[in-house]
Amino acid sequence: MRTHFCGLINEALVGQTVTLCGWADVARNLGGLCFIDLRDHEGIVQIVAEPDENTAGNAGVVAAAAHVGYEDCLRVTGVVRRRQSVNDKIRTGQVEIVATRIELLNKAQPLPFHAHENPGEDIRLRYRYLDLRTPDMQRKMRTRTKLVAALRRYLDERDFQDIETPILTKATPEGARDFLVPARMHPGEFYALPQSPQLFKQILMMAGFDRYYQIARCFRDEALRADRQLEFTQLDMEFAWVTERDVQDTVEDMIRAVFRDVMGVELAASFPRMTYEEAMRRFGSDKPDLRNPMELTDVAGLVKSCEFKVFTDWANHEDGRVVALRAPGGGVFSRKQIDDYAAHAAKFGAKGLAWMKIEDAARGREGLNSPIAKFLDDATLAAIVQATGATTGDAIFFGAATYKSASDFMGALRLKLGRDLGLVADAWAPLWVTDFPMFEWDEEEGRYVALHHPFTAPAVDSIEDLRANARTAVSRGYDMVLNGNEIGGGSIRIHNSQMQSAVFELLGIGAEEAEGKFGFLLDALKYGAPPHGGIAFGIDRIAALMAGTESIRDVIAFPKTTTAQCLMTGAPSPVPEAQLAEVHVQVRPKVSSKE
Repeated sequence: MRTHFCGLINEALVGQTVTLCGWADVARNLGGLCFIDLRDHEGIVQIVAEPDENTAGNAGVVAAAAHVGYEDCLRVTGVVRRRQSVNDKIRTGQVEIVATRIELLNKAQPLPFHAHENPGEDIRLRYRYLDLRTPDMQRKMRTRTKLVAALRRYLDERDFQDIETPILTKATPEGARDFLVPARMHPGEFYALPQSPQLFKQILMMAGFDRYYQIARCFRDEALRADRQLEFTQLDMEFAWVTERDVQDTVEDMIRAVFRDVMGVELAASFPRMTYEEAMRRFGSDKPDLRNPMELTDVAGLVKSCEFKVFTDWANHEDGRVVALRAPGGGVFSRKQIDDYAAHAAKFGAKGLAWMKIEDAARGREGLNSPIAKFLDDATLAAIVQATGATTGDAIFFGAATYKSASDFMGALRLKLGRDLGLVADAWAPLWVTDFPMFEWDEEEGRYVALHHPFTAPAVDSIEDLRANARTAVSRGYDMVLNGNEIGGGSIRIHNSQMQSAVFELLGIGAEEAEGKFGFLLDALKYGAPPHGGIAFGIDRIAALMAGTESIRDVIAFPKTTTAQCLMTGAPSPVPEAQLAEVHVQVRPKVSSKE
């Protein structure tokens, strides 16, 4: 139907006849002279329909152009010529098409929104097919396509095997909730959609495939937010006969190559490495954004004996933390702004946020403005100012709580202050975070839970060492972080059945449950399983970073809302009783919150 794409018409085609197909982005009738901006996935080109006494049938072309409406679907034939008024804002701005024929392929009804408007997300998702037509969404989705193609190209050239793993699999007791699928041929039994291909890729290593990858669809029944969806896509990878550094060096080179291919960006020749402990201490996060120069300062040792009870309680607590954060130039903050920062920290667990403004550092106590200064002696105040590096015109914020809680809310405050103060550099800042804790203690359940997953190898040589030091045990896990986003996470796996059973035991998974859930894995580990490890990268997150958007919904063709719905199709939806009966499922009545 067409000879060229709209967005690829250029000066080399001047004088040639071309046929284009697309949508009317803009149509202007200037009283006999008509202009149409015709758009396809490659871009926009200007169509001109003008009176010409020497051109037979040209009146019909002008008449057709005069009736073109917004988003009408058109086929246009015409001659390429240079524009008298160049438009530098579009790729085809040097040329235009003088129409000799305009065919209306499909008339568009009045639209619920225009591409040039900024409708709410609910409207965009309800009419996703219209939203996806917009140049911005076309650009974002093409960025994703280029990303996936570059990843495949890199891995295929290095003898990784692309192997598909099952979508219908076995439910697991760890991680997020599983999506369950009733098994019609096995009444009362269920498949689960995979949260990841973790166990299958490990078994592929045991089966001798050495290097595996898959662009895998994964499913987790969990709360949604800007960087989470119920179904998502990851690049899944696994290597046999490797150490941590073997995996890291390969995938680091891959990420550099992909950013170079897709964006023309040269990432650092070597990504910095930082332990989990250092990341939490300095930045209050296990995915620190290194573009932000602000760092946390521990001051518990300075306030252990002060008269401010909140500080002394946590400074002397076994698992407490008292931490300070210098805000350069924050001395200008109003009380309302400070209260807003306290409210932001409260969203991440803060019970309160102490503060201090340095109005004149040379005057000591007299140069400070702070509601807590009266509880601290002169030496302590001076020591805090010195430790944080604060000077005249700065502000200092304080957090006191359990180590994890204080780190979480002060880390979140650091990110917001960095943005508000304009301190975040316009750059790409990748790094590796390593040496994660093997376990976290869950107070509610009274047991350990795996920080990554229960198949991650501990950094100890013996089961006895692991059992004796479970609370402080370090794993062989590692995450790749980019601009404050975890884009990839992996580990060296347990390749010994006794060690795997011991980890299950520490996680409160008894021998009977382990056999029922993971018997096939424990069996496979007994037959010469090689040392192996891997990593998984979030395709959606990397694509969002490349496209310059904060929400992964902008790089997923048909995402769910934050309430886990597809507004376009109406999913989820009720299922007829007859269909439920086929799969031996009975739906219980909804229970109200009061009941």
